[in-house]
Amino acid sequence: MPEQREELQKQQDQPTGPDKLELSAFSPRVVVKFHDYVELPYKDGVEKEILNRDIGSWDMIEEEFPGITMTRLYTSVEPDEIVKLVDRATQIDRDYEPPNFLTYFAIDCPPGADPEALAKLLSEWPAVQDVYVEAGPMPPPQLVNAADDPRSANQGYLDAAPDGIDAEFAWTNSGTGTPGADGTGIQFIDVEQGWMLNHADLNAAGITLLSGVNRAITYPNGVSTRPHGTSVLGGVLAVDNTIGCIGIAPASTGRVVSQWRTNTNYNTSDAILNAVSNLNFGDVLLLEAQTSMGATTGLPVEVENAVFDTIRLGSALGIMIVEAGGNGSNNLDTFTNAAGDQILNRGSADFRDSGAIIVGAASSTAPHTRLGLSNFGSRIDCYAWGEDVDTCRTNPAGTTSTYTTSFGGTSSASALIAGAALIVQGIAQSNLHYRFSPAQMQSILSDTAQSTASNNPTADQIGRMPDLQSIIQNNVLNLAPDVYIRDFVGDTGDPHTGSISASPDIILRQSAVTNPQTTFGQGSGTENSNMLGHEAKANQDNYIYVRVRNRGGAAASNVVATVFWAPVSSLLTPDLWSLIDSVTIPNVPTADVLTVSNTITWPVAAIPAPGHYCFVGLIGNEDDPAPPTAAFLNWGNYRLFIRENNNVTWRNFNVTPNTPSPPPGYPEEFIVLPFLAPGAPDKGRVMGLEVVARLAKGACIWLEMPLYLLDAMHLWSPDMRLDEKRDVAWVPLNPHGRRFLGEALFPAKSRAELKLLIEIPEEVHEYEGEVYVRQMFEDEEVGRVTWHLVPPKWKDEVDPQREAKR
Repeated sequence: MPEQREELQKQQDQPTGPDKLELSAFSPRVVVKFHDYVELPYKDGVEKEILNRDIGSWDMIEEEFPGITMTRLYTSVEPDEIVKLVDRATQIDRDYEPPNFLTYFAIDCPPGADPEALAKLLSEWPAVQDVYVEAGPMPPPQLVNAADDPRSANQGYLDAAPDGIDAEFAWTNSGTGTPGADGTGIQFIDVEQGWMLNHADLNAAGITLLSGVNRAITYPNGVSTRPHGTSVLGGVLAVDNTIGCIGIAPASTGRVVSQWRTNTNYNTSDAILNAVSNLNFGDVLLLEAQTSMGATTGLPVEVENAVFDTIRLGSALGIMIVEAGGNGSNNLDTFTNAAGDQILNRGSADFRDSGAIIVGAASSTAPHTRLGLSNFGSRIDCYAWGEDVDTCRTNPAGTTSTYTTSFGGTSSASALIAGAALIVQGIAQSNLHYRFSPAQMQSILSDTAQSTASNNPTADQIGRMPDLQSIIQNNVLNLAPDVYIRDFVGDTGDPHTGSISASPDIILRQSAVTNPQTTFGQGSGTENSNMLGHEAKANQDNYIYVRVRNRGGAAASNVVATVFWAPVSSLLTPDLWSLIDSVTIPNVPTADVLTVSNTITWPVAAIPAPGHYCFVGLIGNEDDPAPPTAAFLNWGNYRLFIRENNNVTWRNFNVTPNTPSPPPGYPEEFIVLPFLAPGAPDKGRVMGLEVVARLAKGACIWLEMPLYLLDAMHLWSPDMRLDEKRDVAWVPLNPHGRRFLGEALFPAKSRAELKLLIEIPEEVHEYEGEVYVRQMFEDEEVGRVTWHLVPPKWKDEVDPQREAKR
């Protein structure tokens, strides 16, 4: 309507003079929630209906408090629209159990009236479900610092983790940019009290006041509403105009809603409802407000029941609501409301979840420590910088070109988290063609795998700071390349506990292939073959091909495949690897298309002597790098490396002719299988050995081991055979089961030389058999070497397979 638009424009006009303390006109209000079943017309002035329907003794109330009236709590959204919102919310969120919003009313207390006494009288009415005194205007949760420091160009909160949320990666993504990472297509509303919308860094953003009055108030603690709101908008929406800072999501559609509904009516729940009614599933609503209850100040606004119900409605509608945690230094787990309930303690039976992402404040330097002013507890989902935030600012004179480097508190932190939500949602809409729900967004932003912990999570209790690079690159959005090389046929690139020594993707040939992609790639018919070549021929050049897949959301360019060879070993650390060569694959497309490298020529002079060996293959590019081998000389890194990384694999091979006859000094009928049992690469560690055999009946098996290792494992027994000339002993093993040999200190980089000695009776030569040796550390398998014995000619068909279990 024209007159409404005219009034809205008047309210939106920017101030030209200093802010003023204009709180005297505010009168405290009592919020009344009748039981859902109570039927009252949702309109102002229902006092007569209360009497006529025998809902309560309004006449007695009015006699004690003359001149009071009851009005709707929610005035900015018509009752039928509220009903429609609730209906839509119940369809979207099947777990949502809405209250009857049309039973929420408010009573303005005249001067001199005691609102607490009025609330007590109303609480005695059977029809009243809840009644409380509204906290009234509260300064927003800003870290108070009136001095406007010289502006710094370093917006460190945009930097990579652990320093910041890494919005810069989302914008650039290796120079290509991620579509939607500037918040394109996502609406954003900030609910608080005042803004300078024509600031030089905000004017071009076209931010409009949706409802309420853009008040210019300075609270007694020094926090001013309009400078505060200007700083919040700068952190989220400041345009990239080369003259100031830049917001985290500058392309989002921004609007604001004031808690001051009129010059005298301050109503947070109505402001939220108005914002909710103007947003869609997946849009972002920021609540830059705090409240008090009893003697406790600086609380999240949702402690007020009407505000909680309105936030829960918005969450049920799929709106991302980011809520400042408050600057009260309160442990929210121990906070109790008027009923004595711990409504903010996730471990309490009284806990209620509004669906909002509640944000705490931390130091700007890593490792980030909770600021003393920030509330904390299990209800806090995320944290961000609560100090030193460089953003837009105004001053009491209403200037439009000033900045600050000292914006802080849970106000700055929640603005940064809202910006991160806008980025994630914008990327999802632009690339995945859907939007995340509030629960999904909360999980994404606080996921321990894609976020930065605070300095002491147990003590800080402020949740996690999202890492946008990790969110974008990893399986959350999966927009970056994710190249992998299979450990076995059927491997999909996920962590697993299967073999990693049977890769079909390192192919060894004795002659070069003209077209590797046609011969071994997608559509070749050999995609899942593990028998494409595992033998090198001595005395000539040999040829290696590497196959890779990409399960990510973007094509991978310039993927480098590097191949090493190593001796058979029960622990295959990188110090045992010998480099063969690398090859670059120019492009690996998405959709798991099997892509084959060009030829790696393995020259004759570099091929080891005939015997049994293992290939190690590493792949990666700039966006999905291969793990550097030097990093895995650290034992902790190595243990993660063999369990979790899909950019590495093993493949066993032979160099032929490989004469299987036993070495001199061993019975001719023996199969002799030498291997190494190494120590860790960095320092000596106690490790154990276990041998498992599955051989035919009548077979015998021994482990030849050096006497120093025998002594350390306390393995002396009358059944073993000693060869003191060579300082070794033969330890008998179970040919049909498991034997744990014991533990010993394996010195760093040691290479214990061991042999399995197997005797197979002639009458059972037609049966297959298997033997493997596990190397253990703290009850965890860190390496394995396996031999598979295949008939009919045992000596000619020994196929060693080295496995390192993930």
